[in-house]
Amino acid sequence: MNTLGRSCTALGAAALYGIAQAQPLSDVVVSASRGEQRSFDAPAAIQAVGADTIREAGPQVNLSESMSRIPGVAVLNRQNYAQDLQLSIRGFGARSTFGIRGVRLIVDGIPATMPDGQGQASTISLASAQRIEVLRGPLALLYGNAAGGVLQVFSRDGPPVPFAEATASFGSYGSRRYALQGGGQAGRVNWFADYSDFSTDGYREHGDTRRRHFNTKWRFDLNDDTRLTLVANLFDQPLSLDPLGLTRAQMEANPRQAVAAAFTQDTQKVVSQNQAGAVLEHRIDARNRVTGRVYLGQRDLFNKLSIPLAAQTPATAAGGIVDLDRNYYGAGLQYANEFDPGIGRLRTVVGVDVDRMKDRRRGYLNTAGVQGALKRDENNIADSVGLYAQTTWLIDRNWSATAGLRSTRVKFEVDDFFLAPGNPDDSGSTTYRATNPVLGVTRHFGDSLNVYANWGRGFETPTFTELAYRPNASGLNFDLRASRSRHLEIGAKARLGDDHRLDAALYTIDTDNELVVDTNNGGRTTYRNGGRTERKGLELAYSGRVGPGLTAHLAITALRAEFQDGFSGGTGAVAAGNRLPGIPSRLVFGELAWGPAAAGGAAGPGTAGGGAAAGPAGGWLAGFSTALELIHAGSLQVNDANSDSAAGYTVLNLRAGFAQTAGAWQFRQFVRIDNLSGRRYVGSVIVNDTNQRYFEPAPGRNWLIGVSVAYQFR
Repeated sequence: MNTLGRSCTALGAAALYGIAQAQPLSDVVVSASRGEQRSFDAPAAIQAVGADTIREAGPQVNLSESMSRIPGVAVLNRQNYAQDLQLSIRGFGARSTFGIRGVRLIVDGIPATMPDGQGQASTISLASAQRIEVLRGPLALLYGNAAGGVLQVFSRDGPPVPFAEATASFGSYGSRRYALQGGGQAGRVNWFADYSDFSTDGYREHGDTRRRHFNTKWRFDLNDDTRLTLVANLFDQPLSLDPLGLTRAQMEANPRQAVAAAFTQDTQKVVSQNQAGAVLEHRIDARNRVTGRVYLGQRDLFNKLSIPLAAQTPATAAGGIVDLDRNYYGAGLQYANEFDPGIGRLRTVVGVDVDRMKDRRRGYLNTAGVQGALKRDENNIADSVGLYAQTTWLIDRNWSATAGLRSTRVKFEVDDFFLAPGNPDDSGSTTYRATNPVLGVTRHFGDSLNVYANWGRGFETPTFTELAYRPNASGLNFDLRASRSRHLEIGAKARLGDDHRLDAALYTIDTDNELVVDTNNGGRTTYRNGGRTERKGLELAYSGRVGPGLTAHLAITALRAEFQDGFSGGTGAVAAGNRLPGIPSRLVFGELAWGPAAAGGAAGPGTAGGGAAAGPAGGWLAGFSTALELIHAGSLQVNDANSDSAAGYTVLNLRAGFAQTAGAWQFRQFVRIDNLSGRRYVGSVIVNDTNQRYFEPAPGRNWLIGVSVAYQFR
């Protein structure tokens, strides 16, 4: 490791006080302190999944494959690639009808969440990920607007010995994925690249999808103190048909069907997104370093909605086809300092984030799937500026304290070019501002137990998607206010011997002006502020070695999210005490895994999941690994009125794999069977759908089989 790498690691509390530093790299996290430290010492609820776990969890297409291992996180697979996953953390983001809201997404230091608070999980290259961290609780609020939680992806570095690998996998419902990846180190240059081509006929009718993805990362160690990292991501989804949701009667009759409107209006989405970024890290001296980043990107979207033609024709209607061209870019600068005040040590990070996006949004009539007359033409611009400071005071070996402050300003602006009789000029702008503090304290009991408490305030603006429509009027809904939240969390992290790790967190969150779906009809969704809400939750995570070659992992989430105020909603009267829709009341993930790699020790503490990596040479059985997974989810309310719900479910998954090494060649074969019992259940719901097409069914028993071949250029 060069001097820069050593200085980054030294910023962690463990390094500063010499506490149990002989830990695997997978135990290192960044999100809580914006500098590397052990997850055990991070004063927050934070877990990560590593590259082996991501690879073994599925075809490396969806975050839902591996994120169930982290408590507090719900990633519901809609079985609909036109709408993306429904990702929520501690209930934030569950209202989203498509895309990701309420959660910050960051990939290699580059925001994957736009300035307005909306992000896309589909553009994350899972095959390139070395690890994925999820930070929950008050410290996440220091990441700014819509930071109900932070999901941060770190791409792989190339290994010291260059390699190339080819993978092919096939699964149920005509699913196919082909991938190539490679990387290596040459002097001071490190590189990694991954390309994949995925297609599926879809579990449901009218669900065909094709997706191509390229991701690359280049790191240049310019000298011992300076490192430049360049990243690029190219995403192309030329086909993703939308089967829409089902009513209860339709789901019970045939969960694989698509509604008639999906065919008559040819509902689908075509999307491409390309972005590039650069991160420069410079170590000034042993106590000071600075990090800068710049990025830019471009996104094209063409989306046919199921809105009936009669609802598209009024003067103020925006049509049934969305045609969006987006350009976005931004920059950030961060300074980190260590200081000895005479009692303990201070570690301080200050920084600024500046982000901008500009959408050219057009709407057209959708006449039986054919693009018709122009109905909307405008520029949507969002600017965000954030200033933050975070200080950790390492008082002594027993105590540490954290304080942070972030000031954020988000401005929305609309330039309306579509003027017609009955449709006035809807140009305008609005600005949201917030300054949010965070405070925390941690008690360290040696290297076996850490207990912490955190408090903080956060806020979430509407996104452009939520501002896009007003009920019975044209123009953006600038009447929407930002929601404000107060978070209180207590937690503990315990090492039970060398082979067991237990994390627990208990929290309460009170929110004012919660953003809720008002109406959801044919792809056109309007929003409103729904008053006060309360979330109370418990999260538990356990990882350990329970026998020779045998590891166990358990993640438990219990969450009660309720409206505290009654109001009249688009789906009926909403009573105080009603549950927030789209949020599972409980989640359980359990795994029992066996493999030769597990015989050498348990999975790294703070790393969600174990499983076995490729086994050594010595025959086919020498590289055998297998695991049994259990996933349980509680019920989901479908609307604010709680008039219907999707029942809870429990499913079992089984995976197995072989790995062999022959000289410079490595071979791997793998198979997964998900939902072993073939249970019929609902995977996700469309919140507050006016047509009562709430339900998005999950597949029955389904399988995946694949092979990979890798070669090391020794």
